[in-house]
Amino acid sequence: MTAAFGGLALAPELEHFSIDTAAGPLTAFRVPPQGPSRGVALLVPGFTGSKEDFRLLLPLIAQHGWEVVSYSQRGQADSAAPVGIENYRLDDFAADAVTVAREIGRGGPVHLVGHSLGGLVARAALLQSVSRQNGPALFTDLTMLCSGPGGRAGAHEAEAELVAEHGTLAIWALDHPAGSALTADDEFVRDRLIASSVDNILGGIRILQSTPDSTEAVRATGVPTLVAHGDTDDAWPIPSQKLMAEQLGAVYRVIPQAGHLPNLDNPGFAAVMLDAFWASTS
Repeated sequence: MTAAFGGLALAPELEHFSIDTAAGPLTAFRVPPQGPSRGVALLVPGFTGSKEDFRLLLPLIAQHGWEVVSYSQRGQADSAAPVGIENYRLDDFAADAVTVAREIGRGGPVHLVGHSLGGLVARAALLQSVSRQNGPALFTDLTMLCSGPGGRAGAHEAEAELVAEHGTLAIWALDHPAGSALTADDEFVRDRLIASSVDNILGGIRILQSTPDSTEAVRATGVPTLVAHGDTDDAWPIPSQKLMAEQLGAVYRVIPQAGHLPNLDNPGFAAVMLDAFWASTS
């Protein structure tokens, strides 16, 4: 294990690199496949997240023969953070995902996974890539992990007010009273929020509140989809995710012993699930 951003211990297989985008350099992790490569996958983190959210999942996916990459979105952790909330629209995040996918795919197709807010970014990236498609499709398939069909009015409104007034650390302080004992993960989350952009948080909240439901457009692409969530996910209403899967004609999976972060709660099950889905679409 090696030290990394925020003092978090990371597996040595995680190769740290950066990708140039319109926002500036975005930091990323890559794990090469064990054995012959079966393809390339890209994992997009969610609200207040970063590439480190997939630190346990990436090496397990690579064991199945996939080259796998996660990255921190603009304004997250140690990625570039343009100033101004106008730089944190859904289209901006989606354009970054397309840029990253083209870079890591090296002209070939990419399996795309979006977690939570990252799911909204991933589906927008898919729609962008289809509308601009000139040649082979960029994305082989789409996985929505603990994510929903669109924004929900009023979501995270209290957090938006706190962050606007007190900065990003106000979110962390909600669940960590002064003087409470901290784990290494607690300290990492704190340091990540300190490093993250207020504009990223406020822009993300706007997306989570106001993004139109794009389920019909996603289904019309014909791209195979997987909808999956933890069995105790409390961030996105589970009935909404199940209905979205039905409307998409998607594969639907429930990840046991997991909440809103199955990539950390049950990464072994998540890796096997993704491997089976990608094998069915490759």
